[in-house]
Amino acid sequence: MLLAGAGYWYWQAHRFLVTTDDAYTDGTSILIAPRAAGRVTALHVTDNQQVAAGDLLLTLDPRVQQAALDQSRANLAAAEAALAAARTQLEMTRVRAPASLAQAQLRAAQAMKADSDASYARQKAVDPRATTQANIDQALSQMRNNDAQVELARAQLRSASLVDQQVQSAEATVRQQEATVAQARAAVAQAELDLSFTELHAPAAGRVTMRNVERGTYVQVGQQLFYIVTPDVWVTANFKENQLTDMRPGQKVSIGVDAYPDLTLEGHVDSIQQGSGGRFSAFPAQNATGNFVKIVQRVPVKIRIDSGLPAGQGLPLGLSVTPTVR
Repeated sequence: MLLAGAGYWYWQAHRFLVTTDDAYTDGTSILIAPRAAGRVTALHVTDNQQVAAGDLLLTLDPRVQQAALDQSRANLAAAEAALAAARTQLEMTRVRAPASLAQAQLRAAQAMKADSDASYARQKAVDPRATTQANIDQALSQMRNNDAQVELARAQLRSASLVDQQVQSAEATVRQQEATVAQARAAVAQAELDLSFTELHAPAAGRVTMRNVERGTYVQVGQQLFYIVTPDVWVTANFKENQLTDMRPGQKVSIGVDAYPDLTLEGHVDSIQQGSGGRFSAFPAQNATGNFVKIVQRVPVKIRIDSGLPAGQGLPLGLSVTPTVR
């Protein structure tokens, strides 16, 4: 009778507990990789070092990126100067192009031509003894020069008749130079961004893990340098599918850690993955083909740690644990 009572008590105490040894500590590990190639000139971290968010981790040789930035800034200055010249030319075109100005210039040239024609006629009509050949030649030269000025004024009048086209051409040149300036500014912004990539900063607080770089190492874009493991640690437990019947988020969990037998953690079920581990594997089982053998599936359950960790101490990722869900 005593054994029966003890057995009944044990059954009642454990009937609502589910446990698994297929569970591990999990967390966030951030891969640190450069976005620019270059040689490491300064390394500010070492193995397992604690870093804060924003801390400078390492510096790459910035000379190539600095030269590109200087070149892009010079191109921007040249583009801005060309834009200023184009705007000035546009204003000059708007002032010079109107036909009224060209017509006035033609009338002035024609008046000067008439005056020089009359002067030459007088020189030819006067008694040769009352003038000199030099005066006659000068009057002839002035008349011919004014003839040329009249033709030039007529040509300018014909050109002024294209005032709209000239203004539009000048405006198009201004727009083209504005686009060149915008392009040059974008190149400067990109060069500044590339230069900023020569300094790697910590994206979050955590510990440096799996460091694979030294001062003087030449690194490539995207090369794995190390990880930063954040303090936020949880447990991923792979329960059998028939253990999930009464499991719900929020239920209390006791967690034993293989590495620390005297440490017992308390937590709660955070969430249950919507799919078994096999469903999301690289090569999921194709049960619709061939001979089918039923295998009990396991479903990952995320368990948050609420208490039990010593102050200021975390758990390494990947440790074996044994959670018991109540």
